Amino acid sequence: MNRTGLALAALALSAFAIGTTEFVIAGLLPDLASDLRVSIPTAGLLVSGYALGVVVGAPLVTIAVARLPRKWALLGLLVLFIAGNVTSAIAHGFAMLLLGRVLAALCHGAFLGVGSLAAAEMAGEQRRARAIAAMVTGLTLSTVVGVPMGTFLGQHWGWRVTFWAVAALGIAGMAGIAALVPPLPALATHNDLTVFRRPQLWLALAMTALGFGAVYAPYTFIAPIMTSLAGYAPGDLSWLLIVFGVGLVLGNWLGARAADWRLMGTIIALLTGLVALLLILAALPSVITLFALGVVAFATVPAFTSRVIATGGGTTLASSAAVAAFNLGNATGAYLAGLAVTDGYAATGWVGAAMALGGLGVAVLSAALPNRKGDRDHHPAALAR
Repeated sequence: MNRTGLALAALALSAFAIGTTEFVIAGLLPDLASDLRVSIPTAGLLVSGYALGVVVGAPLVTIAVARLPRKWALLGLLVLFIAGNVTSAIAHGFAMLLLGRVLAALCHGAFLGVGSLAAAEMAGEQRRARAIAAMVTGLTLSTVVGVPMGTFLGQHWGWRVTFWAVAALGIAGMAGIAALVPPLPALATHNDLTVFRRPQLWLALAMTALGFGAVYAPYTFIAPIMTSLAGYAPGDLSWLLIVFGVGLVLGNWLGARAADWRLMGTIIALLTGLVALLLILAALPSVITLFALGVVAFATVPAFTSRVIATGGGTTLASSAAVAAFNLGNATGAYLAGLAVTDGYAATGWVGAAMALGGLGVAVLSAALPNRKGDRDHHPAALAR
C-alpha cells in the first residue's frame, strides 16, 4: 500500500471510531442505566444528546475550521473527539457522561466533511469517488465490527472500557493522520446562505429528519426490545448487532445504486417499506425483522443525502445541513420513543412508523411540486427524478 493508501486508512480508522461512539450506546443502554441509577428512557437521552451535538456542530464547526489547513483541522477535530470520549469514560454521573457525548459529537459532521474533501484531493480526480468511499467505509464498518465489539467490552468489563477503547482508536487515527496525510490548503468555502431560500431544500431536509429519525426511535431501545420482547439473552446482543450492521452495509450499497437510477422513486419506495417494517418490529420483533430494518434504514442514507445536495446546489453548507438533518431526526426519534416507552417497548416501533409516514408525506409532496427557479441548480436531473 502506498502513502496515499495509508493516509486513507488513517482517515477510515478515524471514521470507524466516530461511528462506533455514535452507535454503540444502544447496546450499552441497560448497563448504563443500571450503573448510573437512571431509567432506560433517561439513558436514551445520551443518544439524543449526541445527535443534537452533531446538529449544532455540523454547520458551525465546519464554518469555524474552514480557514484552517485541512490536516490541522482534522487533527483539531480529533482532539475534541478524544476529549469527549475520555470525559465519558471518567464520568461520575449522568450529566458528565452526557457532556462527554456532546463534546465528541461536535466534531462528527465537520470531520466527515473535511475528511472526504481531503481524501478526494489526495487521490486525484481519477480516483476521487473511490477515495471518499474508502474513508466512509470506516463509518459503515463501525456498525458491523465496532458496535458489537464495543457492546461486548461493555458487557464484560464495564461500559467505561468501551469509551476508553474508542478514545484509543481516536488517538491511533490521529497519529496516522499526523504522520501520513500531506499538508493540504484550507477549504475553498462557498457558504452562500441563499440556498436556504429554496423550498425543495427544506422539504429534502424534512424528509431526511423524519425518515432517518424513524429508525432511531426503536434502535435507541434495541437492547430491551430484543431481550424483553423478542426473548433473546443479553449475551446475544453482540451478534444481533452484527446482523443489523450487515444489513446496514448491504442497504448502503443497494440504496446508492437505486438512488442513481431513480432518486425520488427510491425515496418513496424506501419510506413505504420503512413504515411497514417498523409496524412489524412493534408486533413481532425478530432477527429477520432486525436485519431487514438495517437494510432499509441505510438504503435511505445515500438517497436522502443526494436529494439534499442536489436541492442545495452542492454547497458545503448544504452538505453540512444534510448531516444536521440526519441527527436532528435521530434526536427527535430517540426523545419521542423515550416518552412512548412507558406504554411498552413495542410503542417505539409505532413512533418510528408515524415518523416514517410523515417523511413519506413530505417526499410525495416534494415529488409532486414543480421545481421553482430558485430550486434549480447544477443537478437538474437529480431534482427531476
